[in-house]
Amino acid sequence: MAATDALLEARGLVKRFGGLLATDDLDLSVRRGEIHAVIGPNGAGKTTLIGQLTGELRPDSGSIHFDGADVTTLPAPARARLGIARSFQITQIFRRFTVLENVMLAVQAREPHAFRFWTDARRDEALAGPARRVLEETGLAASAGRLAGALAHGEQRQLEIAMALATSPRMLLLDEPMAGMGREESERMTGLLRRLKARETILLVEHDMDVVFALADRVTVLVYGRAIACGTPDEIRANQEVRTAYLGEDEAA
Repeated sequence: MAATDALLEARGLVKRFGGLLATDDLDLSVRRGEIHAVIGPNGAGKTTLIGQLTGELRPDSGSIHFDGADVTTLPAPARARLGIARSFQITQIFRRFTVLENVMLAVQAREPHAFRFWTDARRDEALAGPARRVLEETGLAASAGRLAGALAHGEQRQLEIAMALATSPRMLLLDEPMAGMGREESERMTGLLRRLKARETILLVEHDMDVVFALADRVTVLVYGRAIACGTPDEIRANQEVRTAYLGEDEAA
């Protein structure tokens, strides 16, 4: 793979919490324009990896490059300004604001020099216009005036992705976007991610194997903080080490 094909590269990442080795000499490369899924059993180190990539956790050793620049020591806000946006396992929204206001805040956050007091910002079409376009794209336009806290769980997850998209990211890191969803909600989210696939680079951490194999271009499998395999969905399905370490356990659960 040519160096220019990779938007995000992590090399030799190590992260310890006391005696626990959460990330074990981990390499990861995410190509521009792909959906790259990271899977693994509970405790495999998936969320710890996301935290290191976004700057919320600093690795004990190893390096992280984004678009060729070394970002290993950059804090999370600096990486966000470079275009790395994430969602969380637990939804992060402003529940007492409307859906539109939540996304307007995200639009405003991408241009902090344009900050205004919120009472003025709510009437600012320069924020509302882009926010409405994102809501249309994510299937939330009809809910623009509703309070975010009144949305169903799946809609709140959609809103969180809408807020991430409103920052005009160069890469989305999605941590368990299907968590807590029923079948219908999961299908809607899968449809949204499939639409985004045409234009976004996405690192997807997800337990739902049907979703992973339906969406991912490549899959990395973590076990005890170590990447045991990386390949296409078909290659991962056929990998005996993966089946023994993870997929087989999942099918027997």
